[in-house]
Amino acid sequence: MRDDIPRPVPGPRDVLVRVGAAGVNNTDINTRLAWYSKGDGGFAEYTKVAARHAHPIKSALSDVELASFPCSYSTAENLLTRTQLAKGERVLITSASGGVGSAAVQLAKARGAHVIAITSAAKAESLRKLGADDIVLRDQVVADVLDGHGVDVVVDLVGGPQWPQLLDVLKHKGRYAVAGAIGGEIVELDLRTLYLKDLSFFGCTVLEPEVFPNLVRHIEQGNIKPLVAETFALADIATAQAVFQQKGHVGKVVLKVCQD
Repeated sequence: MRDDIPRPVPGPRDVLVRVGAAGVNNTDINTRLAWYSKGDGGFAEYTKVAARHAHPIKSALSDVELASFPCSYSTAENLLTRTQLAKGERVLITSASGGVGSAAVQLAKARGAHVIAITSAAKAESLRKLGADDIVLRDQVVADVLDGHGVDVVVDLVGGPQWPQLLDVLKHKGRYAVAGAIGGEIVELDLRTLYLKDLSFFGCTVLEPEVFPNLVRHIEQGNIKPLVAETFALADIATAQAVFQQKGHVGKVVLKVCQD
C-alpha cells in the first residue's frame, strides 16, 4: 500500500482540500474489489475537487461528525428529491440502519413523511428514536406487516430476493428509487406490476443540483444529527472497512485523517 504520494496540485477551477475525516461507504469497498472501476479521494491527507463542488458550512460539529454526512445524507436526500417525497406520504426504507438508510429516515421525517423502516430487531429501537414510525423486520413479509396499507415511495439500498415485495406494497403511481444493491444486484421484475400500477423507477447516483445545498442547510439548522458508530485512524483503514462490512452498526464508520 502506498503511503507517500504527492500532494494534489489544483487547477485554476479547483480547490485543495485538507481532509480532516472521511466516512467509509459501500462504494469504497466496491472500488477496492473492482466492482466499480473508479474511486474517491478522501482517504488521504489532501485531495482536490472542482470549486463548484466545494460548499462552505457554518457548524460547531467536529470534522468526524461532519464527515458522517456527505455521502450518506446527500445520497439519501437525492433519493427523496428524485421521488419528490411530500409531507404526509408514506415511505418505506430498506437497510434503514445503515449510513444512507438512517439518513433517509431523518430526512424523510424532516419532510413530514410517515416513515417505515426495514431493519433487524436489534436495531429497531435505535431507528424509532431517529423518527421511524413503523418497523418491518428483515425476515418478515412486507405486505403482511403493512396489513393492506400501501406506500407512496420506496427507498431501496438492498435489491436481492426481497425486491418484488417492495413493488407489491407500492400504491398506484408509486415511486421506487434505488442507490444500492447490497442484497444482490440481479432482481426479478413482473412487468405487469410496473405497468398496471403506473409505477415510476429512479436510479440515483448523480446528485440533483439542489441536493447538497439543501443538505448544508439542514446541518446548519440542526434538522439532522450526525450518527457516528465508530472512528478509526487512517492507518487502520483495513480494520475500519472490515467493521463496516460486518453491518453491526447504526450510522457511519469514520476515518480520522488529519488532526484538528
